[in-house]
Amino acid sequence: MEILWVLIALLMIGFVLLPFLRRRRGAVGLVPAGHPDAADPANYGFARQEELDIRMPGPDQDLLDVLDVVQRTQDYRAAQQLLAGTPADGEQRWQRVQAFAGAASLELAQRPGGVSEAPGGQWLRVWRSEMPKDAGGAAVHAEFLVQQAWRTAAPGSDEFRIIMEEAKAACGEAALLAPGDPVPYIVELSVARGLGYSQQEFEQVWLKILDRAPAHMGAHLAALHYWCEKWHGSRQQAYDFAEAAAARAPEGSLLAAMPLFAVFEHLPEVNLVSGFYQTEVVSKAIHGALHAVHSARPDDPMLAHARHMLIFFLVRSERWAEAMGQLVHVDGHVGALPWTLSPDPAAEFAVYRALAVAGYEANGGSPATLPH
Repeated sequence: MEILWVLIALLMIGFVLLPFLRRRRGAVGLVPAGHPDAADPANYGFARQEELDIRMPGPDQDLLDVLDVVQRTQDYRAAQQLLAGTPADGEQRWQRVQAFAGAASLELAQRPGGVSEAPGGQWLRVWRSEMPKDAGGAAVHAEFLVQQAWRTAAPGSDEFRIIMEEAKAACGEAALLAPGDPVPYIVELSVARGLGYSQQEFEQVWLKILDRAPAHMGAHLAALHYWCEKWHGSRQQAYDFAEAAAARAPEGSLLAAMPLFAVFEHLPEVNLVSGFYQTEVVSKAIHGALHAVHSARPDDPMLAHARHMLIFFLVRSERWAEAMGQLVHVDGHVGALPWTLSPDPAAEFAVYRALAVAGYEANGGSPATLPH
């Protein structure tokens, strides 16, 4: 009888793992690198894995130039000037605040400092010290504290709560310095998730964002996390929030892609449904995101975020040509969901890219047939 139960258990494990293994290895004919039949992403002009930029979802050359200057000289003034010239109600300001805060946080992690060495990210502390009334510096500092809490402390711990309470105060200070800027309140959405704001408290913050930037995609993505089942909402609340945002999205807005992000946040850890990625819920969300991408302005800063998420779902759905169509627009930058959830975002992206290339070629595609 015990042998019978072991055999049944092995059969069930195989049933669960086989679809995943087929999609990750054999279903599209993947072979080891260097094999004569191996599909080579370089044939399509794609960047090598070691060249992929994990800092941003897409290109922002002004930001890259300024980050280089700030980190090389440890002088904050180029960052201050760039943010001062970035419109307050746009997506780009939020992304640049995140990038500067992330750079300072990573510097501190790499160089915590000591008796004879200044800690990394010192330029941000000098920025706040020398220009305490600068709205950009205040917003970056608030986001820096949020990232430090998530990076260095366990949610729910005393250390985590202390840093988050400091971030909350910093958000309030940043909001006072820039009354029309939604960014301090967008930063506070992460604080609300970490500190467990009640839904009424969360809504008060959310209404302040809607008053300032009602179609802000970055803000909606940050709010979606709060409403997810794994935090302070439920699957249905998250879907309702995403679908309401898509329904009221103005023409050309990427908010129509929100349901796809909601589906991603609630993917089952183990997929027991054959063809899950071809189900109506997933297909409908992909369709909405594709429509949003095709309708958006080419220079929309959030366009790359939607394209990266589409790549994940299109590959999982074995829609190889459509996945390749998204890859040609974002390859080279991987600082976006879903790749940033991996310890090695570049490697995770490279796996999906290789699957897309292999599937595309297995169905007759080639570099000559791929539109750019």
